Amino acid sequence: MNVTLPLSQLQAGAQGFLARYDAHGMAPQRTEAAALFARNGLPGPREEDWRYSLLRPVTDVRFVSPDDAPRDVSDALARLPKIDAPRLIFVDGRFRADLSDLPAGVTFGAPAYGASNRPDQHKLVALNTMLSEDGVTIRVPAGHDAGTILLVSIGTGNDVSFHPNHAVTIGDNARLTLLDIALGDGVYLNNPVLSATVGGNATLTHLRLQQEALGAFHLSTVYADVAASGTYDSFALTLGARLARMEVHADLNGPQASAHLNAAQLLGGQQHADFTTVIHHAAPNTASRQTVKNVLSGHARGVFQGKIEVDRIAQKTDGYQMNQALLLSPDAEMDCKPQLEIYADDVKCSHGATIGELDGDQLFYLRTRGIAEAEARSMLVRAFLSEALDPISHVDGRAAMEAAISLWWDRHAQ
Repeated sequence: MNVTLPLSQLQAGAQGFLARYDAHGMAPQRTEAAALFARNGLPGPREEDWRYSLLRPVTDVRFVSPDDAPRDVSDALARLPKIDAPRLIFVDGRFRADLSDLPAGVTFGAPAYGASNRPDQHKLVALNTMLSEDGVTIRVPAGHDAGTILLVSIGTGNDVSFHPNHAVTIGDNARLTLLDIALGDGVYLNNPVLSATVGGNATLTHLRLQQEALGAFHLSTVYADVAASGTYDSFALTLGARLARMEVHADLNGPQASAHLNAAQLLGGQQHADFTTVIHHAAPNTASRQTVKNVLSGHARGVFQGKIEVDRIAQKTDGYQMNQALLLSPDAEMDCKPQLEIYADDVKCSHGATIGELDGDQLFYLRTRGIAEAEARSMLVRAFLSEALDPISHVDGRAAMEAAISLWWDRHAQ
């Protein structure tokens, strides 16, 4: 769909775009999403979930749809972690078969439109559904260990916007590690949606590394539906983009289901990043864990919004949530909004938040042991981040995260 209007004007033209392209046989999901977007538009400051992250910087940019010209992305590919695993490469939202290794159980070439997607509830998902042109569908059969797959998004700039839509289905007693990487150069909008269905006693390990260009915008939504004894184990590292928001909705639908939504946000300059989660405990004996760390320098602003919902049926729920921020500059800012919504009476749920600067006594102690100030600060920051990184059991995935953190620190050490 060829879109050249600023996003702020797209709402009024949504039905017109739809009518123009309906002759090509638009999917019913796209038709419904266009109607929803025409009615509801983009998230605004009057919405509680968006009060800390205004879309003003992105709404008036005149984004264009990617053209069909092949792009040389060799420099970006060279920046990928050296991991021996199949790679699914998307350039400006379009699948590049010539750069990819297609493992069994993967199809591509059309938006996946996962069953969990909620364009009627989430406005950016409606925008994605209306404009998405490509995506992958990954299916892991029951009892199969699919190993590791890299899902890579590369933005090439030139004010393009792209909206890939992916779906992952993990059968009962199956496993998959998905290393989800976003990077690029220039100014662009990446608005991906991923829907994950995790079967009984299955595990999806979802490691996300967001290293978009500092002129880019990253607005992603993930849905995870987890069956009995299944696990959605996620870690998200945000380093890039001028404005970033990662939104995760995890539904624990069967007994013993669990979700781990750990994250770290490392920001500098004028960056703004938002990590927003909703974990819905819809069955008894379910568990969730969240440890979110933030390191902010310059005039950066971090946001964490975490909500735990416990249904009346979800007795014996165990939910834990912790957000901590380390401010390396007096001009950095952290906004935190933890929420508990509990309707069961036999649960164990807790949340906490701390915001502060490097401990002067600890820094002084290291300096008195002959450690240079820059190295001492680096040691304290890495120790601060270790709690969020520790749960990552995938060796190559953790190494990729640690390498990205080291590179960020080298650029932002103060």
